[in-house]
Amino acid sequence: MQLIITESTNDFHREAAAIVSRQVMQKPDSLLGLATGDTTVGIYEWMIRYHQELGIDYSQCKTCNLDEYVGVAAEDPRSCCYRINEGLLDHINIKKENTYVPSGIYDPPEKELAVFEETIERFGGIDLMVLGIGQNGHIAFNEPGSSFDSTFSLVPISQSTIKAKAGLFGGEDKVPHLGISMGIRDIMKSRVILMVASGISKREVTEKILNGPVTEDVPASVVKLHPHVMFLVDRAALG
Repeated sequence: MQLIITESTNDFHREAAAIVSRQVMQKPDSLLGLATGDTTVGIYEWMIRYHQELGIDYSQCKTCNLDEYVGVAAEDPRSCCYRINEGLLDHINIKKENTYVPSGIYDPPEKELAVFEETIERFGGIDLMVLGIGQNGHIAFNEPGSSFDSTFSLVPISQSTIKAKAGLFGGEDKVPHLGISMGIRDIMKSRVILMVASGISKREVTEKILNGPVTEDVPASVVKLHPHVMFLVDRAALG
């Protein structure tokens, strides 16, 4: 695992965007795996800036998102779909037919799992996964205790994640309790993983990943088994 440390949060966002930009320049038809947590907001702002100022070309690129809340429509501002469009995809020259976010309102939701898997296969597999981590070590909606062999599935959202998203949804009681998610085994199929952690709130989980064992109690620790992973942190997260 390659550890990359930045001194400031702005440098963190800029460096992450530069890594993605280099991937796109080297392989213009890359499939990018995207997360929609708070950590990636600044990263996507810099990606937009590099596109506008440096001409980074996404016209051949494809993207897929890690997860979505079950029961939340794509046009809902709280959905992962809305947030990735508003925060990135609407501002770069990517073809919308080459983007995918799992549907949270497919009825029954289990049918969307096959679409999820088939879409990634049709897009050629993930070249670079931008992977955020939760304070408890979750990746996508794979909470502590999730099997490293997990695949595309409907998963319960943990109480800690519900608390973390209460502000977004206007209260804990309004946060969905089920998500559709890429599994850990699917994430590990990515050719390259860029895992990102920023801020003092991620200090404890960063310490566990860097110095603790690979364990299902800290799902993000699994990336240490991946042959091509970069772990980008800012000084606040590193401590």
